[in-house]
Amino acid sequence: MRLPETGSRSRITLSIVLPSYGDAELLGRHVPLLLSYLDGVGVSHEVIISDDGSKDGGRTQRIARELGCRYVGCSTNQGKGAAVRRGMLAATGLYRIFTDADIPYELDTIERFLWYLDFKEFHFVAGDRTLEESDYFVQLPFVRRLGSHIYSFIVGRFVAGGWFDTQCGMKGFRADVAEDLFRVGRIRRFAFDVELFYIALKRNYDIKRLPVRLRCQEGSSVRVIRDGLAMVRDLAVIRCHQFAGHYRSRMPVRPAIDQSPASSRNSEVGVTAP
Repeated sequence: MRLPETGSRSRITLSIVLPSYGDAELLGRHVPLLLSYLDGVGVSHEVIISDDGSKDGGRTQRIARELGCRYVGCSTNQGKGAAVRRGMLAATGLYRIFTDADIPYELDTIERFLWYLDFKEFHFVAGDRTLEESDYFVQLPFVRRLGSHIYSFIVGRFVAGGWFDTQCGMKGFRADVAEDLFRVGRIRRFAFDVELFYIALKRNYDIKRLPVRLRCQEGSSVRVIRDGLAMVRDLAVIRCHQFAGHYRSRMPVRPAIDQSPASSRNSEVGVTAP
């Protein structure tokens, strides 16, 4: 697959943001694989570890330094959404992707994200575990699986305009879109993904769903009852922020060049190499 040329650009092409809370061991085990992969892809890049107030005596910061990653820290635990937001706004890449500290999806997904963000000029690319080509083999406990289905139905039906997998842990953006969405976002914890979709759909951004293949899953910290109730509450909070005008755009975003209908393009699956 042909990737973005970097010779004529003075800035970083790709930023990868990894939110972390007490994940130093995971980072030390998985980030070297990510860095090796990125070195082979041939685009200028940075990996940002956004530490959400880990109580590990500075171990996460030391891991970031040893691996040559950028470190963005916070003195208190504010939530995954807050950590992702700090990392994305600190990023300098033309394209910005966030995923989890255990790098859960196959690494070649990064190239497919870049293809659709750069050559196809989508504003926003999101992994979607419900697509037929996805391979998501984790066996979840019944209660968590049931809760996930109920939450996805509520979100897809009433908040995210038919997007039923808002919680997949890999999403990518053009720099201008990332700056726009994350500067106005308010949700600090797990429902921040829903907020991203909600604002993007209000902006009429072009969003591309892509299948993902699970590589591993070691870092999930979701607590079904407590986090589930908080996420449902945050759905109402998102609507309140919209009515209060908190999501008004603070910066212009250029339209996508491809002007084919968004509904048609969003339903496409897979990658077509040039």
